[in-house]
Amino acid sequence: MTKEQFLEVMQFRHACKIFDETKKISKEDLNFILEVGRLSPSSFGMEPWKFLVIQNQELKEQLRPFCWDQPQITTCSHLVVILSKIDDLKPQNEYVGKMFARRGLPQEYYERYLSVYASHLAHTMSSDENILSWGARQCYIAMGNMMSAAASIGIDSCPIEGFEKENVEKLLKIDTKVYQLAVIVPFGYRINPQPNKFRLSIDEIVEFIN
Repeated sequence: MTKEQFLEVMQFRHACKIFDETKKISKEDLNFILEVGRLSPSSFGMEPWKFLVIQNQELKEQLRPFCWDQPQITTCSHLVVILSKIDDLKPQNEYVGKMFARRGLPQEYYERYLSVYASHLAHTMSSDENILSWGARQCYIAMGNMMSAAASIGIDSCPIEGFEKENVEKLLKIDTKVYQLAVIVPFGYRINPQPNKFRLSIDEIVEFIN
């Protein structure tokens, strides 16, 4: 893909507010989008996400009232609910050790990584609320990559933060000690023409420091 082609993809991508309910994303394309999410970077390589792919229309209908009654929830082809790990990210959890151990580091470096992780994130890990804040930021990286990947193959999306977190978690039977809701993103195909894209100029948002 050339630079020009990539910028065209970014121009195509927008927050699609309503999708064509008659069009469904193929399994191949959906797996491509999810694979891009899986391959996304995360702090310390913890991969703190879980992707719930909701295809059941009845469940979408039940979720919609808890998502500010937004039509994207029920008109999309696939609704992806992105969860952040909670307990697994705590330094004492075996998950953290497993994630570092897979690098095949000498014991000395392995223990150093664990120490740095625990000390660097001491405040972050002081409460589940703080852990969610940290983990959700990693989930947003994955979501951004997934939306760009979708746009590259002509699939629309819309990042959604407008939801009643506790009600969504309760409906989906999420154990909030293990996972908590980070963000929701529907995928599908637009039914209306794309609105104009408004952005500040590059000079307004970029400052070069020499």
